[in-house]
Amino acid sequence: MKKSKIDIALLILRIGFGFSMAYAHGWGKISGGTDKWLKLGGNMEDLGITFAPVFWGFMAAFAEFFGAILIGLGFFTKLGSFLLTFTMFVAFYMHINKGHGFGDAAHAFDLMCVSVFFLIAGAGKFSLDNKIKISKWLQS
Repeated sequence: MKKSKIDIALLILRIGFGFSMAYAHGWGKISGGTDKWLKLGGNMEDLGITFAPVFWGFMAAFAEFFGAILIGLGFFTKLGSFLLTFTMFVAFYMHINKGHGFGDAAHAFDLMCVSVFFLIAGAGKFSLDNKIKISKWLQS
């Protein structure tokens, strides 16, 4: 496949994934406030982390909203992808650990895989990362 087609595919996937993730998953969490963040952060107990649940819940909401927007814009894409990868790993692990089965955990797993994809591949040619060239680590 031509490089230009790959860059167009990256652009479409990045925009679709980033903004749908922010809207469908992140907005309700980031705007939910401390009660929502406390509930989200409580899931860190599955990893043995019992301190600061509001902080961890806020970080999950931050990753799902702002991290996803970063991916959609193609700006600090790998940072947004790292945050989302970690958050989706915790969500996946939480479902598996609570005995929900892979069917219930599959959505978190799928989102984690797409996040890992952008962590490895970067944002592509048609991105702010490529135009601004802040860091070689951000380059595709």
